[in-house]
Amino acid sequence: MSLRRKPHPLLFKWRHFEPEIILLCVRWYLSYRLSYRDLVEIMDERGLKIAHTTILRWVFRYSNALKNKVRPHLRKTLTSWRLDETYIKVKGKWTYLYRAVDREGKTIDFYLSRKRDSKAAHSFFKKIIRLNSPQTPHVINVDKNPAYTHAKRKLEKENKWPEQCKLRQNKYMNNIIEQDHRTVKWKMNHAMGYHTMWHAATTITGVETMHMLRKGQVPF
Repeated sequence: MSLRRKPHPLLFKWRHFEPEIILLCVRWYLSYRLSYRDLVEIMDERGLKIAHTTILRWVFRYSNALKNKVRPHLRKTLTSWRLDETYIKVKGKWTYLYRAVDREGKTIDFYLSRKRDSKAAHSFFKKIIRLNSPQTPHVINVDKNPAYTHAKRKLEKENKWPEQCKLRQNKYMNNIIEQDHRTVKWKMNHAMGYHTMWHAATTITGVETMHMLRKGQVPF
């Protein structure tokens, strides 16, 4: 699988610029410490006049398309997972980005929530378990946040917690994911916050997708 293959024409119908130019701007913004105005200057040097708001709309429009193209080709993750949350500012308020990786650091998935509580933990557990079915983890490492144990009990009552899967609460086991947070969060900090949860979630989807590519989770 390669993002260099010719993009699907319907995704770019009625667009003024070539799909290759659009994808280049989107990928550069999501992968590097570039602002929208930085990309305007870079494209201007190449003889292309593109407004920064146009690139912004491209990022919002195509981040999910990138995820949908990459997701079916991801390498299988290991069955020992690390789960943790970090902070993202949306409209001046802190929200919570739940993230999960395996013991080698490969991204499993992510989930943006307004709150850090058992409901959010339950939603994220359910999402990552369903996403990886029929492969299930044998252990999920989390910190001492009691919301995780409450969420696990609820999933057990719903018969949606994998058999033989252990929830292990040990903050020292999560160094891998804490280091992985930094690689993702620098882009969030560079963006100086988001205006809506949708803007944040869409951009994070693109950033996480490009991060998975950098980590070699897709065979080229």
